This record gives sequence, C-alpha cells and structure tokens, in this order.
Amino acid sequence: MITMNAIEITAPGGPEVLQSCTRPRPVPNADQVIIQVAYAGVNRPDALQRAGLYNPPAGASDLPGLEASGTVVEVGENVADLVVGDRVCALLPGGGYAEYVATPAAHCLPIPTGLSMKQAACLPETFFTVWSNVFMRGRLQAGERILIHGGSSGIGTTAIQLANAFGARVFVTAGSDDKCQACTGLGAERAINYRDEDFVDAMRAVGGANVILDMVGGSYIPRNLKALADDGRLVQIAFLQGPKTEVNFAQLMTRRLTFTGSTLRPQSDLAKAKISQQLCDVVWPLLSQGKIAPVMDSTFKMTEAVSAHSRMESSAHIGKIVLAVHPDE
Repeated sequence: MITMNAIEITAPGGPEVLQSCTRPRPVPNADQVIIQVAYAGVNRPDALQRAGLYNPPAGASDLPGLEASGTVVEVGENVADLVVGDRVCALLPGGGYAEYVATPAAHCLPIPTGLSMKQAACLPETFFTVWSNVFMRGRLQAGERILIHGGSSGIGTTAIQLANAFGARVFVTAGSDDKCQACTGLGAERAINYRDEDFVDAMRAVGGANVILDMVGGSYIPRNLKALADDGRLVQIAFLQGPKTEVNFAQLMTRRLTFTGSTLRPQSDLAKAKISQQLCDVVWPLLSQGKIAPVMDSTFKMTEAVSAHSRMESSAHIGKIVLAVHPDE
C-alpha cells in the first residue's frame, strides 16, 4: 500500500483538532484523476467541516480541502482529456489537505497562462461558487447593480472582479476602511463599511441592488430584501449568522423578488462539470489575459493548517489563504 502525508480532523472543534497523519494514497475510479498536490486552498467550508457542521458527501474523502493545484499522476480508464504530467487546478469533493487527491477529471481546469500554481490553487472553489450563483443563478447582467457582502473575502474579491469584468456596477460591504479600500481597488464602485453605515440606506439611495450575494444570513436576510430593487435577486451561499430569521414574504410577490441560493459541494458531478465548462469557455480567457486575478493573502505549510484556519477565522485576511504541499516555486 502506498501512503501519503495529510491533515485530518481528529474531532469536531477549533483549529487545534487539525493534525498530521498518514493515509493510503487514493486510487482513481474510471472517471477520476489523481493529482499530486502543489497547493491547497483554505476555505470557510473547511472550517465548517472541521467544526462538525458540514459533512462530506457520500463517497468523498473525510479529509478537508475543496480545491487544489498540482500535477496529474494517474488517470482513470474513462479519462480522455487529461494525461499524466498535465498541470491543473481542480474542484475537489474533499481531500485537498494531502499530498495526493482524487477528483473527477471533468472538474479539472488548466493553469491559466501567466498564473503560478499557488495562484491557481485559489481559483476553483471561489470561481465555481461565484459563477454558478451570481451569473447562472442570479442572472447578473451588464449595467445592473450588485451588492456583495464580505467584499474582502476570497468569494468577495472574486465576485468584485467578475461582476466588474462583465459590466455590472459593483457595491460591497466590508468591516474596515483598509478592506473597503482593497475592494474599490479591485473595481467596486462603492465600498460600505458596515460598522459605520447601513447598507440598506446606501443601496436604496442608488435605486436598490438588482442582485445581492450574501453569505451572512440571519438578520441580514430581511435587510437584504429591503436593499433589493424591484425584480431583484437575493442569492444566498452561506449563513455565518445562522439560517433562521423572520421575514415578511409578501414583498416577494408585490415587488417580484427572487430569493435563491445554493451550496456547491452536494451538487452532482454533472452539474459541477457544466460549471467547469462555462468557466473554461468564458472566464479562463480573462485570467490568461491578466484582466482578473486571484487576490492572495497568505501561504502556510500543510503542517501549519492550524495557523491557516486561525488566520481565516480571525477575518483579518484579504483574499485567499493557501497551504503549500509540494510547492513548485
């Protein structure tokens, strides 16, 4: 049996429950590839899984890690579009905090021209999430106003750039002046410091948001509905404040609002493959042309996963955090 080094969740809890371990190297099924991981992205869902609040789907690795970059070292018998030696970044069902990981070949994307492996590890989870929710589900169009909560997060910095690239007017919330400045530097028209200003008033002053991307939930939900323009779409992707609140849903009818949302991990392999293809066709050229790029916060060794999670949960970061597993630079 071939083994590998990895980081496992020893029990539900805080960052300290992440510990180094040795696991069997995964074996691909017919539609999968094995990637030798160069870098693994660190994301909020990893912390939720660590806390016991986000279980892996059936058949997925119990190791955390939903995105990675690296080199293909083995391919399943049905895989035709990838070969051993290809450099890719990939959306993962789990298992990214390890030296090797298995994932469907259809969820792999090439490293965009000009980007490093480290940068590429920051792409899949956030770009799959933003594209599928803002553009496929939220139907954002050029000229529309979008409000992005958590503008300085990995999701937020990605959403700002994509919405701006496709001609939308971008508004964001963030929790400090430095974070607000980072957001306007990425293309946001207005950054609202939620500690000093009410985003509802700010958005209603410009006619309301046509689309809102929210990961806060809780008390933000009724406020988001007030901040929407008529025919607006609220897209929910997480609930940092919790999934329950009181809402008067009559306004959905009278103002023709749409309240939708999704989580990425439980979706079918086919659904994720469709998102992957759209990204490859429409978004990857923007990355290769240097028109958009991932915003990097910090890099930790894989054995420093505890520190990486502590950094993420401090909310002090701007952009993406990655683990270096087999760094190539």
